[in-house]
Amino acid sequence: MKGTYLGELEELVLLTVGVLYKDAYGVAVMDEVERQTGRSLNISAVHTVLKRLEDKNLVTSKMGDPTSERGGRRKRLFLLTAAGKRALQETNEIRNELFNKIPKVALQFKMA
Repeated sequence: MKGTYLGELEELVLLTVGVLYKDAYGVAVMDEVERQTGRSLNISAVHTVLKRLEDKNLVTSKMGDPTSERGGRRKRLFLLTAAGKRALQETNEIRNELFNKIPKVALQFKMA
């Protein structure tokens, strides 16, 4: 992953953008992260991470159509870019490779 380090929260948000696909916007990402992980996030933290991911060209955004449920306001929708998909694939491969290298005995826990 040369040049594209993902922090834990960045990785969670990036994965969630992928999960939500065309319905990924700030509040939906925040709610889905909490649903999947039990981790409660602040909406401003989610927006900060989404902006950082967009600056890294891992996601792209566009304004959606106005909706009556939001009083005619539009949502900023996010999608993974090709670079974002690659970053997730590389992160997943690295995690799996490391996990698979753990000796089985190291994963056997016995209480003394």
